[in-house]
Amino acid sequence: MIHSSLLLVAGPLTFNATFVVELVGFLLMLLFLMYVPLPFLGIPKPVFPWIVSVAEARQRDITDQLEAARKERDEAGMRLKEAEAKLLDARKTAQGVIEAAAKSGEQVRQELRQKAEEESKRTVEAARKEIEAERDQALRSVRSEVAGLVMAATEKVIGETLDDDKYKELIEKAIAEVAPGGNGSR
Repeated sequence: MIHSSLLLVAGPLTFNATFVVELVGFLLMLLFLMYVPLPFLGIPKPVFPWIVSVAEARQRDITDQLEAARKERDEAGMRLKEAEAKLLDARKTAQGVIEAAAKSGEQVRQELRQKAEEESKRTVEAARKEIEAERDQALRSVRSEVAGLVMAATEKVIGETLDDDKYKELIEKAIAEVAPGGNGSR
């Protein structure tokens, strides 16, 4: 009776004939899976080594993919740094071009201003020379008129014709009296 009561009060692990049969069946199944290939199921070698080789191959693939991703990330980082360096260089170049253009524009403006001033001076000088030439011509014309008037007046007053030397002397005297400053200077 005691013995049957022990069987009724069995816990999760009871040593009886069923347990022994199940344990032997389990061990046989493990041996079968470790040493027998199953090609009709698409498993070319024993199941456990096949599972291990598939898992290792998958692990190698994942490791290779992670390594490739790391290399690509590093290359992308390098390309980003290169692009940033090129961008910085392009900005510096653009700033240099802008500064050079500003300097060139300032230089062109100075040259144009200088040319305009020179042209203005030439124009003023040409106008001054033209005015001086016209003034000299006007003075010659006035002298000639004055000389003619003086000659005519003198001939009427004196009643005789004057020779060239007397004529010139009288003209110079009359012009000296009429000209500004009283000394006949131009």
